[in-house]
Amino acid sequence: MTLHHSEETHQLLVERVPEATGKPMKEWFAVVEEGPSFTRFDDRVNWLRDEHELSHGYATAIIHEMDKTKAARRVQ
Repeated sequence: MTLHHSEETHQLLVERVPEATGKPMKEWFAVVEEGPSFTRFDDRVNWLRDEHELSHGYATAIIHEMDKTKAARRVQ
């Protein structure tokens, strides 16, 4: 699965994650890291949706942002 919305929409979702979910993005990253070791994007999104009752949009935004953050660390 890939990101199905624009980068602008992604940024808006990322900004809304703390208010909509009650957790900051870093906390969601920790949740995903501590969860099952799925490697596929869609498996991680579905796990967040099912396990933490998140909407598809927020789950996708969290996983995509986490992947972007990890990629940026590798480049530096």
